[in-house]
Amino acid sequence: MNFPAVLCYSASMVKQIDIGEKGTPLPEKDRTEPQEGKKKLSLTSWLKLKLLGKDHEASPVDTQFIADLSDIKTVGRYEIMGKIGQGSMGVVYLGRDPYINRYVGIKISRPAADVRGEKADKYREQFFLEAQSAGRLVHPGIVAIYDAGMYKDFCYITMEYVDGPSLQKYCTKENLLPISNVVEVIFKACHALDFAHRQGVIHRDIKPSNIMLDRSGEVKITDFGIAQVKSSQTISKGIVGSPSYMSPEQVKEQPVEDKSDIFSLGCVLYELLAGEKAFPGENYFSIMYKITNLDPVSIRTTRPEIPEVLWKICRKALAKDPGQRYQSCMDLAYDLRVVLRGLKGGPREDKVENIIDYVHSVPFFENFKQDQVREILHASNIIKVRKGRVVVAEGDIDDTFYIILSGKAAVSKGNRTLATLTRGECFGEMSYLSGQSRAATVVAETDCILMKISGTLLDKSAEPIQLLFMRKFALTLLNRLSKKTQEDS
Repeated sequence: MNFPAVLCYSASMVKQIDIGEKGTPLPEKDRTEPQEGKKKLSLTSWLKLKLLGKDHEASPVDTQFIADLSDIKTVGRYEIMGKIGQGSMGVVYLGRDPYINRYVGIKISRPAADVRGEKADKYREQFFLEAQSAGRLVHPGIVAIYDAGMYKDFCYITMEYVDGPSLQKYCTKENLLPISNVVEVIFKACHALDFAHRQGVIHRDIKPSNIMLDRSGEVKITDFGIAQVKSSQTISKGIVGSPSYMSPEQVKEQPVEDKSDIFSLGCVLYELLAGEKAFPGENYFSIMYKITNLDPVSIRTTRPEIPEVLWKICRKALAKDPGQRYQSCMDLAYDLRVVLRGLKGGPREDKVENIIDYVHSVPFFENFKQDQVREILHASNIIKVRKGRVVVAEGDIDDTFYIILSGKAAVSKGNRTLATLTRGECFGEMSYLSGQSRAATVVAETDCILMKISGTLLDKSAEPIQLLFMRKFALTLLNRLSKKTQEDS
């Protein structure tokens, strides 16, 4: 449980950011032009200002903080069994819930002594953001949040206790996991993160110390303290995250989407394979420059036994342009499964089940049952289409239609682009329904994974499946008409 972190204040709220980089800071000399009436800043000072915020103050964990917890025996209904860890932001205890006799982790913090009033309220709001964001995520690969509240003037969150190490333990060249184990770990992390993303939660601080392994080897993602919830009205200011694992978007203070977490997970994959960071540096500037401008050194330089395809996957996850990365965690998981089958020496028994899970996670199939998805797979093909390839051409006669499992496709008629379709959307269904030739051309805008379904075979499938497809087609048509009406109005 990697709670110890550096406390970072921004104008509106407190942010958590784990610095922990080895090396010395840049020389403290002025590198920016002075502005009239303002004190000039060195480059290091400017970066610290962006990372730590202009209101950076004393750590809340001081002598008085520790003294006030010295005789702690219970927090709420939870019995305190011992201290697990302590950092600049608070303390984590091992606790026990006496009612259901299970161990829990208890994270405790409070604002620093000189933080009062509105700032103190904002601090508590940020602290409880983890409970709000992770609390909505019920998934075996995400550390469960059980409870949150106040103990005297302390805030606390009670969560699932993971009896095992974080991935940080396996990020040194002396203690690397077998390659197949690394692929399995990241594959499982993809499933957990994909679930979070589908619930509208972006973690924003994926790194080895925030991914745990329990005793059975199952992955548990933790620490949603700076997560972004899409439905939240809270706006983050400044750079947030851990420097070595930030995406280029985070470094540039641009809006982040789920693909930012994919970049960070790519950094973790690289480190687990190479035993060193993808973007090492002696200071903040060096790290951030590399993240935004340089590609990481090939892991096959020092570990030639790593399959070329795995390095290719890693590079794609670490693409600077979000549009060139994997478009969802399940896309990354799909390719990792291919690698894993090769490493394990042939097909695995769970191959089909993983493909079913992958397809079932696509929005188009959210109302389908697992068995129905299985039947659909028998009447379809999953194909990969390279960027720029024409999938269907205007005027063609064909009754097949497609569902985008990954990537983007552009729909055009003549020389005019009509729409851009993304994951979970379908195309070609109008030809199937009307029996007419293709009314438009569809070109892969990015590399895509498509489900290609034969209309003839669909006609032979079970009636409940046909009805589900017809309902989806009808909703698709209504959404397109609604969008067109809004554009014309």
